[in-house]
Amino acid sequence: MDYEVIDAHAHIFPEKIAENATVNIGKFYDLGMDNTGISERLVKAGETIGISRYLVCSTATVPHQVSSINHFIAEECEKYSCFFGFGTTHPLSESIENDIKQIRELGLHGVKLHPDFQTFDADSPDAFRIYEIIEGKLPLLIHCGDPRYDYSAPQKIRRICENFPKLKLQAAHLGGYCRWDDAEELLTGFENLRVDISSCMAFMSREDAVRRIKKFGIERCFFGCDFPMWNHKEEFERFLSLGFSRDENRLILAENFKNFYEI
Repeated sequence: MDYEVIDAHAHIFPEKIAENATVNIGKFYDLGMDNTGISERLVKAGETIGISRYLVCSTATVPHQVSSINHFIAEECEKYSCFFGFGTTHPLSESIENDIKQIRELGLHGVKLHPDFQTFDADSPDAFRIYEIIEGKLPLLIHCGDPRYDYSAPQKIRRICENFPKLKLQAAHLGGYCRWDDAEELLTGFENLRVDISSCMAFMSREDAVRRIKKFGIERCFFGCDFPMWNHKEEFERFLSLGFSRDENRLILAENFKNFYEI
């Protein structure tokens, strides 16, 4: 293993709820889960491919969960120096400003939102209020796409990019889980948008994966495994099978992430 590898998309939960949370995610997507979303298991899984750093996050499905989730992520980052933690907020939070202040005071590095789980439109006025507060201050990792819902459809993510050009945005799942054609058409070319390739490669041909990554730009893509959904070793092998050059692999596996997040 002579590549540095960063996992740009991983979910963790407190141990007492991790099993149920993992099962519920599997039910939501009608997919079998490879593991359970516990920090120790994440690190053990990542060791199989020598991961050096993990972007870890969790999502508040209701506003009252926000503070406890942010504290949990911060505590796990204290335990595991390889964690790069993102906090969360909710468009219906009583004080988004305080949520963002808490995220910054806890030393977390960004904000994670999942419009499909949190049931809000990514381009709604309430969501725009979050982006207004964090633009130029904290990056955003946002779940994108689902054929069953429009909450995070690529056209909504495009409106975020158009209205908040200084917002550093990581659009998950190549910009649109199972809506990849729309994402490829609508989300390329934005200066501050990056995409991770988690939960993508198992669903598309090698040719489609390569074309889509190149359309966004090799320098704009991050490797990620969407733990606990996928097996790190299998996802790494899927990625290497795409046949990019050594230098291109280096960029996607680690360097793009470090450059974007100024690590």
